[in-house]
Amino acid sequence: MNQENRSNQKLEFRNMDQDTIILGVIGADCHSVGNKILELFFTAEGFKVLNLGVMVSQQEFINAAIETNAKAIFVSSLYGHGDIDCQGFRDLCLEKVLDRILLYVGGNLVVGKTPFEIVEEKFKKMGFDRVFPQTST
Repeated sequence: MNQENRSNQKLEFRNMDQDTIILGVIGADCHSVGNKILELFFTAEGFKVLNLGVMVSQQEFINAAIETNAKAIFVSSLYGHGDIDCQGFRDLCLEKVLDRILLYVGGNLVVGKTPFEIVEEKFKKMGFDRVFPQTST
């Protein structure tokens, strides 16, 4: 499901002191350093952060979002299989009535040297609101 099919709603963080975000590294990926840096950054910015760590399933992300009433899920993947691990993520969110949750994804999301524009388009078609390359600044 693409972003246009989500009623063109503009979602944003309104109150950092009360907004919870979920972080984690999806699939069989065990790269944890970037995930920890994101946790430190968002915590310092005043967000409530639940870091699920590494090797997190889609269902674990969604369960945590439901339990904490999270505003966003940040999915990280560095081992190149994010495109496989993230398939159906938005559909599962919709199934669990998380239709307003923001989905962000970033890292080395595919194997090989695919131009970022192609990777970004692929993940947006999967329903992710924002896609970040491995070299985001």
